[in-house]
Amino acid sequence: MSRTAQLPRPDHWWRESKKLARLTGPILVAQLTQMLMGVVDTVMAGRVSATDLAAVSVGGSIWFPSTLLVFGMGLALAPIISHFDGANKRHKVANMVQQGFYAALIGSLLCVAVIFSAPLILNAMAVEDNFRTITLDYLSYLIWAVPALVLYMVLRNFCEGLSHTVPSLVIGIIGLLVNIPANYILIYGKFGMPAMGGAGCGLATAIVLWVMALGLLVYVLWAKRFKAIGIFQQWFKPDWDDIWYIVRLGFPIATAMFFEVSLFAAAALVIAPLGATMVASHQIALNISSLVYMVPLSLSMAVTLRVGFALGAGNPANAMLSHKLATIYGMTFAAVNGLIMWLAGGWLASLYTPDQGVINLAATLMGLAAIFTLSDTFQAVAMGTLRGYKDTKAVMFITFVSYWPFGLTIGILLSRTDIIVPAMGAAGMWIGFIIGLSIAAVLLTWRLRKVSQRYDRNLLAGKLKESAAD
Repeated sequence: MSRTAQLPRPDHWWRESKKLARLTGPILVAQLTQMLMGVVDTVMAGRVSATDLAAVSVGGSIWFPSTLLVFGMGLALAPIISHFDGANKRHKVANMVQQGFYAALIGSLLCVAVIFSAPLILNAMAVEDNFRTITLDYLSYLIWAVPALVLYMVLRNFCEGLSHTVPSLVIGIIGLLVNIPANYILIYGKFGMPAMGGAGCGLATAIVLWVMALGLLVYVLWAKRFKAIGIFQQWFKPDWDDIWYIVRLGFPIATAMFFEVSLFAAAALVIAPLGATMVASHQIALNISSLVYMVPLSLSMAVTLRVGFALGAGNPANAMLSHKLATIYGMTFAAVNGLIMWLAGGWLASLYTPDQGVINLAATLMGLAAIFTLSDTFQAVAMGTLRGYKDTKAVMFITFVSYWPFGLTIGILLSRTDIIVPAMGAAGMWIGFIIGLSIAAVLLTWRLRKVSQRYDRNLLAGKLKESAAD
């Protein structure tokens, strides 16, 4: 069947819109619950002491990057499984899920290695003894969470790969409901437990991850919709072709995430010497824009699933319809929120602080964030679509070039030097964000066009080759 024959009719737009919404909504709630867990950790640790808050912050900054390979391997599973689902090859899902466990376990070795290297990292930072002790205690508890993280990420992407995102929502809410009392008991020493301070956040996080992982495992084993797949009915030995295939998809995803995380981490270091007002204003604007980003991020994850399903079913026209709709809805949301940040930036900043100097500067940065949000949304949806096409290596290179040589470099030049214009402070770094993300949006869209055209040509010519996973 030619692509022209498969062009979506107008009623397909409405049906696809509903399917995207059904996937995006639960993913969005799940992402927000994860963000709220971080907020709970920060607020509760901060009520103990500034040292405990700083230790949790630094410990989290060591922990999160170390988990990116596990996240990458898990996210690589979603498009693979959605392809199987679209192609009506569910009998191949169980083996691939188990190979995903093996791949994620390999990725988890980085978590263990980084945590064991934490004393060296803190020694290099020359921190005080109490700060060092709390941070290491925090991380020592998190090492027990590594197997739970592997189990949770693989099972979550198994469910989402089959377009079933409600478990992510439910488990996310359960995790948040467990996180609050666990932090309260362990940090402050309630119900006979010793007061552990910031280190208690690490133990609480480990407990929460195990609750979420085991809860999702029970659901997967119990749910009727997964009975026929039976991911644990037969034990599959490691298949290095399949494992390597997952690694080839997952490693670029993890690396692209690292480039993004490191861009904002480096920006904070660049701005830090410019004074407390500048740093506080930057943090407020970043916090608000990060909250807004949860919508395009969720759309990106949802469009990966829809594109994977459509391609598995041999319908690339519907894959691109999903991309167009996600882009339209994402950009509409970004435009509305950008307008709110532009017009009400000062009011939003006043929710964080009464300091008028911080409010004024944060309002300026949120005006820039309004533009940043548009570019960020466009590139996020394009990135999610490319993952649906299983095209992750190009995304890795594009994000590197866009975020570091362009975004970060231009941000440093504008914020800290007079080479281009007189030093602009934090505003210069945000202009760097806009430039980097805009370049990423253009390059990712160009790459998507090339990949989709090549896919169409190969489909029409009958030249599509099955991967190791197919």
